[in-house]
Amino acid sequence: QVQLVESGGGLVQAGGSLRLSCAASGGTFSSYAMGWFRQTPGKEREFVAAIYWTIRRYAEFVKGRFTISRDNTKSTVYLQMNSLKPEDTAVYYCAAQRGNDVYTEGRYDFWGQGTQVTVSS
Repeated sequence: QVQLVESGGGLVQAGGSLRLSCAASGGTFSSYAMGWFRQTPGKEREFVAAIYWTIRRYAEFVKGRFTISRDNTKSTVYLQMNSLKPEDTAVYYCAAQRGNDVYTEGRYDFWGQGTQVTVSS
């Protein structure tokens, strides 16, 4: 069983930056593909970014603004978010899967509790 704990969310003005962290425990972190998803009230949870091995994948709406990275020595995955927009406001979730079907929410085996990101205009 893998436990995931996100941190780093908060309130930021449009154009600002935040870095989210997701610390994992209870598994072999380096063997998991790690993803970030987000959800706003009344909407489906949507894919934001993922990383497996050295491969990174991004949703179109964050390309050029967000960067995903991981530190296997710390069992942590990061999401650096720059040039934030009000529409980036959401609860951001970290997730882990044993495979690499990273765009598909249902393929993730473990989820964190989420961290709120609010971008003011």
